[in-house]
Amino acid sequence: MDLRSEINSCVEREFQVAVERRRLLHQNPELSFEEFETSAFIKGVLGTMDISYRSVANTGVLGWIDGTKSVSDDVIVLRADIDALPIYELNDAVYKSRQDGVMHACGHDFHTSNLLGVAAILLSLKHTFSGRVLLLFQPAEERIPGGAQEVLKSGVLDDYGDRIKAVLGLHVSPRLRVGEVGLCGGKFMASSDEFYVRIKGIGGHAAEPHRAVDPIAIGAQLLSSLQQIVSRHIDPSVPSVLTFGKFIGNGAVNVIPDEVVLEGTLRTMDEMWREKAVEKIERMLLDLPKTFGAEVDLQIKRGYPFLFNNFDLTSQAKRYFGEILKEDQVKDVGIWMAAEDFAYYSHRFPSLFFLVGINNEGINPQHELHNAKFDLDEMAFLTSMKAMAYATIRLLIKEV
Repeated sequence: MDLRSEINSCVEREFQVAVERRRLLHQNPELSFEEFETSAFIKGVLGTMDISYRSVANTGVLGWIDGTKSVSDDVIVLRADIDALPIYELNDAVYKSRQDGVMHACGHDFHTSNLLGVAAILLSLKHTFSGRVLLLFQPAEERIPGGAQEVLKSGVLDDYGDRIKAVLGLHVSPRLRVGEVGLCGGKFMASSDEFYVRIKGIGGHAAEPHRAVDPIAIGAQLLSSLQQIVSRHIDPSVPSVLTFGKFIGNGAVNVIPDEVVLEGTLRTMDEMWREKAVEKIERMLLDLPKTFGAEVDLQIKRGYPFLFNNFDLTSQAKRYFGEILKEDQVKDVGIWMAAEDFAYYSHRFPSLFFLVGINNEGINPQHELHNAKFDLDEMAFLTSMKAMAYATIRLLIKEV
């Protein structure tokens, strides 16, 4: 039996187990750095498979599988994020979240179950490859500063150094159909910085704004002026977006409030521009309100850098995916302005972060990530496990 046939056979064997694990994880979501039960579950599964593991970054888990084909120092890291989001789930599925206000609305339950399935496949096929596969179940992707930094700070990957030939990760994508995978070489995902602003004015009667310092009017002027930074100070060829998703002023139809709260995010693909933009945004956030007599409290949270997919690795993966799937299932995708702390690995090691399609509108309407009604077609496991397991083995056996 050739490798592809063995992979397909293993995936068929692991599919239903992956579905069951994903549903159990979906029912029991945990927030960033609070993934204690999730971590225990992962350790339990790895232990059942006799896969060695250790704790990392508090609630993370690092397992490893050694190939037995021959002796090799090469290492491949497979990463899955394990945390959930502070969202009240609005689905009616039998596996709906049991934790009020916490939901796997970004597919991390799928990512975790997928990696456990891939681990079982690699364990069954360890005779086909040499080297070591690290299984990295990473906490806290959803919360700045992110679990990836904690993993890197822990030094667990430093022991391997240049032996790490690739770090692979994936993310479910509502934009791709079930059965498809998406790749983008080079800059793929954006950096992310967050701005938390409180403008303190002087409240008053709506009929007498001259006796008040109107924080709503100041906030509106501020939001309009901030867009000039992106539209007039950056090279148009550099993807950038500045969005404020919160603007709260608890006044009334005839009441000017004392203060307003604004919260926003900057996304871009250029680190030099990122630093300049944050500086310009900070200056405007602090200075403009003061010209109108208001005070400002500002907090800036520096987030993740842009994510870079190694070109050679992307090219190899595209070929491997085309071998284990059909070539028309392998899609070239454009940049994605979301942020991912997988980016930290991509700045340290040759890395590839790819997308797995979950959209099957013939069954259910597909909601976007981070939506309270988000769900996915679990048939996607047939694609994700094949792609990740096959690419991992092909990278380690080094066949051209």
